[in-house]
Amino acid sequence: MSWNGYPGDLWTRPPCQTPKASDPLALVESEEPLAEPPRPAESPRPAEPRWGDHEPISQIPFKILRGHNHAVSSCHFCLEDTRILSGSYDKTVKIWDAATGVNIHDFEDSHTAPISECSLTADSKRVITSSFDKTIKAWDMERGQVLWSFNHESIILSCKISFDGKYVVCGLDVENAICVIDANNGKIITYVKDHHDSPITTCCFNPDNLRVASGSSDRNVKIWDISAQATLLTIHEAHSNVIGDCCFTFSGHFLCTASWDKTLKIWDVYAGGFRSEGACVTLMEGHEGSVSSCLFTRDASLIVSGAYDKMVTVWDVAGGYRKCTLKGHQDWVMDVAISNNRKWVISASKDTTIRLWNIEMVDQIPMLIEYRRLHGLQIVECEKCERPFSLLQIDEEFEMVSKCVFCRLASPSRYTLPIPPNVDEDEKDILEKLKM
Repeated sequence: MSWNGYPGDLWTRPPCQTPKASDPLALVESEEPLAEPPRPAESPRPAEPRWGDHEPISQIPFKILRGHNHAVSSCHFCLEDTRILSGSYDKTVKIWDAATGVNIHDFEDSHTAPISECSLTADSKRVITSSFDKTIKAWDMERGQVLWSFNHESIILSCKISFDGKYVVCGLDVENAICVIDANNGKIITYVKDHHDSPITTCCFNPDNLRVASGSSDRNVKIWDISAQATLLTIHEAHSNVIGDCCFTFSGHFLCTASWDKTLKIWDVYAGGFRSEGACVTLMEGHEGSVSSCLFTRDASLIVSGAYDKMVTVWDVAGGYRKCTLKGHQDWVMDVAISNNRKWVISASKDTTIRLWNIEMVDQIPMLIEYRRLHGLQIVECEKCERPFSLLQIDEEFEMVSKCVFCRLASPSRYTLPIPPNVDEDEKDILEKLKM
């Protein structure tokens, strides 16, 4: 048996057991003790497929990627989802074959301290890594060689490269600053001191490569415009605890934030919809611990999130509910990613492993179908955009919602984004687009 060309005999399922949790959306739970990373072999034998839980048909196929010997802090799909990129506290950057789970390359001349984050361009040609050794390195993906290295005086907590590969932004724990760097030569373009009131824990580029969102332990979210050199948007007290991660939809219209308060929130950052009635859409009851990471699918239909409760959660965005939870990691989930075709999820964990999950058939699992039937899953047409979306009745106080999440967020707001003074006409055009 195989899934989408991936050899079925390489996939692992947890051993038979009765699960502790009665949560029908928790699809995998494993109490296997961690094994030591296997020694490299010329011809590794694939593990025999095993079924887990008391209902085999309820399981999600997955594979464990072993090779790091410390917490895996970052993971990404790349090269059209055929490869996986990972960074670790063991100071290494690795590339894996997504079909076999085999580590096929380690970057040379890596960092001298734990790697806090990896990021890569949309075309997978360039990789950026940041480390607790206070450096950022740019790598040529094909050759695995360092193109330049940037040294800073403080620890770099978050680092991202723009989709077009022109800029790098990093969040710092000193002076609560963001720093924008030229990705071609590693030279500083902008250094924004005291951008937040506390260290910046996460930052990311909008897909248009002109704006940067940042989150902080001050619980605020900000969006900075590179051209206008100004803060366009501040969401005060966005969460009740530290903001752990943030990500944009591919259109750049919506921003998702993940927090240590165990929730995720989706914000309309174009129209200022976060200040309109309803504030924002909150995704909750999906995690029991601090949420460390989040990512939209390319079509924004799903969000995948990871947390310190050792779980990965897949969310239905339009309906605003949890589709399923993937269990199996033995320690914190530190990062997550999802493939462009929405069939594969990867998760990086403090347990030193990466897991590759096949969620292609999740909607056909009988256990989940029954759960959604009992909880009144309905297909509803949005009264505004007329697109169908799934709606799940999750409690007795459920009220019928007539609009999808995106249309609820995009409702007219009496607030608009300010245009900073002393900007030229071209910059004003950019800012005016934010109001559309």
